[in-house]
Order: sequence, then C-alpha cells, then structure tokens
Amino acid sequence: MDRYIVMALFLMLVVSTTAAQLAATSHPRIVRSSQESEAKPVARINGAVLTEFDLQREMVMMFPYARQHGGKVPKNMEPEVRRGALQMIEFEELVYQEAVRQKMQIGPARLDQAMTDLRAQFASESAFQQFLKAEFHGSRAILRKKVERSLLIDELLEREVTNKSEINDTEVRAAYDRDPARYSQPRRVSIQTISVLIPDGASSEQEMTMRRRAEDILHKAKGTQNAEQFGALAENNSDDDWRIMMGDHGLVEEEKMPPQVAQLAFRMKAGEVSEIIRVENSFCIVRVNGNEPARTLPFVEVQAQIRKTLQAQRVDQLRGALNRRLRKTAKVEELS
Repeated sequence: MDRYIVMALFLMLVVSTTAAQLAATSHPRIVRSSQESEAKPVARINGAVLTEFDLQREMVMMFPYARQHGGKVPKNMEPEVRRGALQMIEFEELVYQEAVRQKMQIGPARLDQAMTDLRAQFASESAFQQFLKAEFHGSRAILRKKVERSLLIDELLEREVTNKSEINDTEVRAAYDRDPARYSQPRRVSIQTISVLIPDGASSEQEMTMRRRAEDILHKAKGTQNAEQFGALAENNSDDDWRIMMGDHGLVEEEKMPPQVAQLAFRMKAGEVSEIIRVENSFCIVRVNGNEPARTLPFVEVQAQIRKTLQAQRVDQLRGALNRRLRKTAKVEELS
C-alpha cells in the first residue's frame, strides 16, 4: 500500500473521490449498509472516532474500479485494501490533529475558493445537493468543515513532506554515476507482424487450412514496398490485436519476443519480410523496420526519471518518519 499512500498524500484533498464521481454520474460511489454499521467506530485517534463509513470511502478511493464490482472491493483484495485504507485514515487524522496543535489556519478566501471549485465539479445544483445530502446530511457547514480539514492536512504535508523532498542536480548526477549499468538498454528491433491464429484443438486438416491462408498472406506481404503497405495488409488480415496498430510493435527487446521470432528478427535487415514462423498457436509473418544496438542511456535522457524516482523515495521516507513521529505521542486504538 505504500505506493498508494505516497500518491494520496500529494492529492489536493479538497474534493473527495465521492464528489468527483457524483459530479460525473450523480450516483453515490459506494454501496451502503445500515446507518448503524456506517457509524461503527473502527479506530480512535486521541479520542477522535473514525467510522466504518470513513474506512469504506477510503477503500473505494484505493480501488477505483469498485463501481464495476457492485460498489464493493473484491473479496480476495478486501483484507489488504482494508488494512491500507485504515492506515491512511489514521495517518490523515494524525496529520490533521498536528495541524490544529500547531494552530495552522486556512484563510477565508482560500476556503471560499475551495468550496467554489468543489461546486463547479457538479453538472447541476441538484447533483450537488444529492452529494451534500448523501455525504453531509445536507449541511454546507459540515462540508465546509471537511474542506477546511482537507486543506489543513494538505498544508502540513506541504510543509513537512513536499517542501523537504526536493532533489538537487548533484544528487541526480551521483545516482547516475553510482550505477551507470542500470541505465543500459539492450538491443531492440522495430517490427510489424501479421498473425494467423490456429484454433485450440485444431485438427491437422484445420491447421493446414490456416497454413495455406498464411502462405497466401505471405505472398502479398512479400510484395509490399514499405511499412504502410505491410500495415494495411496486417490491418485487414491479422487475427491478433496488433492489427489495429497496423501490426506495429515498435522497438522490442529480444527477451520480450517469442524465441522463434527473435532468432530471425535480429538477423534481418530493415525492410525485409520473414518467411512464415510457427509460434505456439499461430503462424506469424514479421517485417523489420529498423534495428537499434544495445547502449547505455546518456545522463540527459534519464535525469528526469532519476529525479522522479529519488523524490518518490524521499517522499516515502519523509511520510514514514512523520507517521512514526506522530504515532509516538498519540493514542491510536484500532477497533476493527
């Protein structure tokens, strides 16, 4: 769950996922049980109660495909998602309480703007009112307090995590120099393919029929003059999903190809079309469009990714340190 937590900490928590979904669909995003179960305490942080509904909301935020599963997290994923969601809502409450302890405040103008931005996500006033009624008993005052809470959380995280996670140029360069081999790129070949699939359990006669079809396509493929013509042939004749890309796989590493294809493709020249290749349950025809030798990626090509990776690691470290520090002086009771 760490990757989710790191990401979530940087979200502007002004607008909940519930609000965003209701704005788009005008339907609540989670399946609710009774009011009694929704109000069931799942944790207390220094006496502040976190409820089952808080937890369920966070679980669906962590599993955004819940609507495709009847508004619920799949059973096989529920324990892990539930644990991660509980950790998140506990952490958010700890951060909020710390912001209050430090007497941090959100100015009225910023809070007004956040409320305006939230309302603007809804297609109509009735959709907004539905959200308000479903989540906050129809009370704008309760919603405003929740928005203020979210802004305070964001403000403290900005100060304690975001502002301390910057990576300077020296650190980026040092990471590259420590392990340049990590940034090596194996040789690659640019290919297009046409596949004729052999049905599962095909008889020898059926397989021969597919072979003759592949031979007919091969004859046409050999007559193509360029990638566009081969692509048009793939689009109209290939049985695999690559046909919608005109059979174009782009640059592919050897280890990501079937061995039978790789053995030929890396020996072929640009513009050449292979003979028929038997690959598991298909007959395959390959066109090579270019080759790229193995190389070590220069620093200029990878520095942005290195910085991003280092910053994500630092964010994780800072978040973890903040969580441990806040828990050390807090009374955290888990009740579920």
